[in-house]
Amino acid sequence: MKEFELKYGCNPNQKPSKIFMADGSELPIEILCGRPGYINFLDAFNSWQLVKELKEATGLPAVTSFKHVSPTSAAVGTILPEKLKKACFVDDIEGLDESPLACAYARARGADRM
Repeated sequence: MKEFELKYGCNPNQKPSKIFMADGSELPIEILCGRPGYINFLDAFNSWQLVKELKEATGLPAVTSFKHVSPTSAAVGTILPEKLKKACFVDDIEGLDESPLACAYARARGADRM
């Protein structure tokens, strides 16, 4: 895919924009579901940067969530204590402790459930 028309600009009342590579090459992304807007791409790019920096700084898998260009949560993959598992609604997931990435996701998602 060389070009993708966004759902809309910064706000729903704006004319749709397009993303493309300046050199005309294929986009370095794959859209799996839906039709993202401009803010969705900003959230994805900012999330990628934060996760990259967290992993470089800690050496651990990292997860983050952004909403409207602001980080809502970020976490690294360490085992969750039982009370935190309950607070994050993941106390019923068997084998969670075996996956550092799943632990990071549970921490980040648990901090930003909505």
